[in-house]
Amino acid sequence: MHTLSRLTITESKLFLRDPTTVFFVLAFPPLLLIVLGAVPSFREPSPEFGGLRFIDLYAPVVIAMALAMLALNGLPQAFATYREKGILRRMATTPVRPSVLLGAQLLMCTVMSVIVMVVVLVIGRVGFDVALPKQVPAYALVYLLCVLSMLTMGLLVASLAPSGRGAGAIGSVLFFPVLFFAGLWVPRAGMSEVLRRISDFTPLGAGVQSLQDAAAGHWPQLLHVAVMLGWTLLAGGLAARYFRWE
Repeated sequence: MHTLSRLTITESKLFLRDPTTVFFVLAFPPLLLIVLGAVPSFREPSPEFGGLRFIDLYAPVVIAMALAMLALNGLPQAFATYREKGILRRMATTPVRPSVLLGAQLLMCTVMSVIVMVVVLVIGRVGFDVALPKQVPAYALVYLLCVLSMLTMGLLVASLAPSGRGAGAIGSVLFFPVLFFAGLWVPRAGMSEVLRRISDFTPLGAGVQSLQDAAAGHWPQLLHVAVMLGWTLLAGGLAARYFRWE
């Protein structure tokens, strides 16, 4: 545990040394919420969205976007680069196993995503009167499932990518469709029936809807829980099968 905590701190410092990554992962999502919240029409209830405001629907999407950046860009690029440079191979000859570095990366990504989630919830509440989650245990459970499903997707990308640059390319290709079905461009409530049904079976689509349900005081739908668990098991199993330390 001591080694894991030290490595997590080290990986966090390395993460924070990259201003571009820090901006897009930690600063951009809250700033995007502020920009959208500054639009008067986005703060008005809409019959199209069942009486909810656009800003109410967008808060969990912003949270999901930060998680997707970490899971599909940051995590796979870091691990693929470590493998490409032989860092994992050299670590295998020391008392610190590469699996500990994997745990440190996962823990660091989880902590960073939780920080963004808290900041977005606070900004939404203080700045735009977005209600805090009414079903806190359900919200925490759903967020954990969303983190697991996305991070295992990131590990799958890291396991298949031949290099850090390749991991970044694969992550970028996955990033935009995953966020589209999460409601980044069109909220799920405004999607057609076909698009919403497809969204139900994507990890972030199921995650965003479950976060919205928990925020409204409901437990997530079993379908969405099953989808997130399914993606976790599928991507995690494939990542374990194909992941290479060198």
